[in-house]
Amino acid sequence: MNDAWFRLPVDDWAEDVVGWIISTFRGLFDLVKAVLAGMYEGVDTALTAPPFWALVLVFAGLAWWAKGWRLAVGTVLGFVLIMSMNQWTNAMHTLAMVIIATLMALLLALPLGILAARNDRVSAAVRPVLDFMQTLPAFVYLIPVVTVFFTGVVPGLVATVVFALPPGVRFTELGIRQVDREVVEAGDAFGATPGRILRQIQIPLAMPTIMAGVNQVIMLSLSMVVIAGMVGGAGLGSEVTRALSSINIGLGFEAGIAVVILAIYLDRVTSALGSHTRVASTTSGH
Repeated sequence: MNDAWFRLPVDDWAEDVVGWIISTFRGLFDLVKAVLAGMYEGVDTALTAPPFWALVLVFAGLAWWAKGWRLAVGTVLGFVLIMSMNQWTNAMHTLAMVIIATLMALLLALPLGILAARNDRVSAAVRPVLDFMQTLPAFVYLIPVVTVFFTGVVPGLVATVVFALPPGVRFTELGIRQVDREVVEAGDAFGATPGRILRQIQIPLAMPTIMAGVNQVIMLSLSMVVIAGMVGGAGLGSEVTRALSSINIGLGFEAGIAVVILAIYLDRVTSALGSHTRVASTTSGH
């Protein structure tokens, strides 16, 4: 039964557009696939080749430096728990994907956020696109990337980058726009160029807000990487998918706990780094 008296062939239009994009930019997509695959293999090897205890010491040391001994102890206990559930390798696969997706998302988000903060027309043009990206269901991102890149790690990475991009842009723009205009005008009065004002005044003072955006990008990357297990993504996402398909409650519970531990660790460390930049900005303000 047709519910609408008039139907727009949006599905046909979408298929035509995606088909045209694939045929036109196939060479570019092959290059992107090769680069992302190479990056993933490099980071994944760096995380899986060393002994378990060595990486735990590195993660704990970073936690100690960022926030203190309590987070370091919690880090050791959490990662030992992951190892005891035999999910260490999968967790490192997931962490490798999160690191790459976060870096790629920030490489796109930070310049775009800065440009939007300095140009109202760019901000007005970008805002509805970001709204659309943030309201689109996460699973929908997987459909076009699978069409372009098929299955595996790369489509998961591409979908994750697109999904995690908006908060990086928004928080960067917000942080720079919130910088006191009098401070910017003072720099201009002393003859500083716009580029120097951006590098030495606006970005340092906006860094706490920008770091909050980085935290959100990391959290969204982790959530999307898990969902990307449905299209052949490596790590804990594939374990969750396997548990769902076989109704394996135990496996799903183990993978879920490992995801939670990774999320808590990444959230606490990035939040602590944001606090450090906040203190530094406050000190420089005095």
